[in-house]
Amino acid sequence: MEANTRDDHSEASTLRRARRGDEVAFEALYRSHARAIHGLALRLTGDAAAAEDITQETFLRMFGFLSGLRDDTPLRPWLKRVAANLAIDRLRRIRESGDEDALWQAVDGGPAPATVAEASGLLRRLPSVARTLLWLHEMEGWSHEELAARFDRSPSWSKSILSRSLARLREYLDPGADDAHP
Repeated sequence: MEANTRDDHSEASTLRRARRGDEVAFEALYRSHARAIHGLALRLTGDAAAAEDITQETFLRMFGFLSGLRDDTPLRPWLKRVAANLAIDRLRRIRESGDEDALWQAVDGGPAPATVAEASGLLRRLPSVARTLLWLHEMEGWSHEELAARFDRSPSWSKSILSRSLARLREYLDPGADDAHP
């Protein structure tokens, strides 16, 4: 517990120095959080180049918003929210230019894998929107209402995608399970 307090104090101090224009402090904040933000962006997009772009944009926004960040609030949740919103914006732009029926077909009728891969590999088999909804709901704690608002959809849309995605993941893990039940 003492180490957490020390880390929080250290981050607050680093944040104050970054506000005053200390480039070393900004670099320290980047080093402390960039890997986690990139990991989240990669899980949400499934695209390394997009994850790099989202990570850079997240830190650019942090740099532009340093004066609005409170010293007593952990920085990582704010960064994760910004990165998730950037990933969602990217998905929305893709959705607007694409065919939503392709999402449903991919979730419902995509080919089953030959073997079971690690969890991140399984998630990559889902379409990007489905993967993003699943990750943000299950791992980041976003509600269906928050997801629906962010995607300009209804909560039932979010629930439906999540339900289908979880069913698809179960199929990936046990491809013969549905055949065993009449």
